[in-house]
Amino acid sequence: MFTIKRKRVIMRIIQKITTRGDSVIKKEMIAMLLAGGQGSRLGVLTSKVAKPAVAFGGKYRIIDFPLSNCINSGVDTVGVLTQYQPLRLNTHIGIGIPWDLDKNIGGVSILPPYEKSSNSDWYTGTANAIYQNLDFMELYNPEYVLILSGDHIYKMDYEVMLEFHKASNAEVSIAVMPVPMEEASRFGVVVTDDQNQITEFQEKPEHPKSNLASMGIYIFSWKALKEALITLKDQSNCDFGKHIIPYCHEKGEKMVAYEYNGYWKDVGTLGSYWEANMELIDIIPEFNLYEEFWKVYTNNEMIPPQYAAEDSVIDKCIIGDGSEIYGEVHNSVIGAGVTIGKGAIVRDSIIMRGVTVGENVIMNRAIVAENTVIGKNVELGVGEDIPNKEKPHVYSFGLVTIGENTVIPDNVKLGKNTAISGKTTAEDYPDGVLASGETLIKAGEAL
Repeated sequence: MFTIKRKRVIMRIIQKITTRGDSVIKKEMIAMLLAGGQGSRLGVLTSKVAKPAVAFGGKYRIIDFPLSNCINSGVDTVGVLTQYQPLRLNTHIGIGIPWDLDKNIGGVSILPPYEKSSNSDWYTGTANAIYQNLDFMELYNPEYVLILSGDHIYKMDYEVMLEFHKASNAEVSIAVMPVPMEEASRFGVVVTDDQNQITEFQEKPEHPKSNLASMGIYIFSWKALKEALITLKDQSNCDFGKHIIPYCHEKGEKMVAYEYNGYWKDVGTLGSYWEANMELIDIIPEFNLYEEFWKVYTNNEMIPPQYAAEDSVIDKCIIGDGSEIYGEVHNSVIGAGVTIGKGAIVRDSIIMRGVTVGENVIMNRAIVAENTVIGKNVELGVGEDIPNKEKPHVYSFGLVTIGENTVIPDNVKLGKNTAISGKTTAEDYPDGVLASGETLIKAGEAL
């Protein structure tokens, strides 16, 4: 049975859906979802996979959230722009069935860079990526275009934002949210008047004049977007925050700020990614994954339920389907098909799907990527909190970060702020230890 929310969404789609006559397709609003980023600040977690395809919450991938927002908001045409390591992302999205985006007209379309008759260019900036897909947008003749990022965790009704955009009679609407003033310099910030009209835009200012941070979510009137993209087509590394938005502002087009006060998390660093996952297991989580009226959809595999041995201990955790728990798991997020061996103790950690944790493993504050094997009697997160020597800005927060398909041999110890990737052996660990602040990347693996 359809929920009331679902019925409302379907009715909106029917109302807005396509008019076809003489091969003309007309959509009120389409979405362009930027999902081609590497996410280098996630270190070895994104060495083989695009950031939007990184697992989240034991069951989902990061891109599930904007895709679910789209269908819950009645946006039934989504172009997903991919570039870096797209295989898993493409496989996950498929033809869009989990999000009800398998449409004959519209639906979800994967848009990688492609060779043209004159040249063959990679996407060189967020706006450049959109410019290279003008033909795709022209196909749907939209009135409005919604620009989204594929690497944020949030729930938002884009229809409410669209109604605000139309009521404001604006050419550009920017979703913003208040942040502490001391953090505002990390974002693009907007200065507004008492009518929410943007009077000034600052891209990561040293001395911000406002605490309204841009969320990287924009609604453009199609005419304004098309004109700006064509005008700035030769701009190197053309970007929305650095080029398109300032251009529209300088041109005098009406720009308004749509203030959002719900949960929104940029999981662009290992620390923020770990925190966002840990917040899910609070007794009353700020971000609820299980709301009936605003579901988060994903591409689920048909796998058996979890199994917990009689003498296992599970405390304040998310446990994915098909996982087998024989040891202890505390305050952790465990993905699908994970095995926690007998005598193992896992605390404050994120373990992604298909990982095997051997017997008597002691794990504290670790992020373990998919299909990793951790041997017996291994200790993770020991020693002093020493900054990582190679990439202190990436591998921090006292975490042990392990890339996918890694093998950790028996009887070794891993310190804090460490990174490991590849099939390692006992010989890779002097005296059986990878000291705090060290990095172990096997040949052929990416740092």
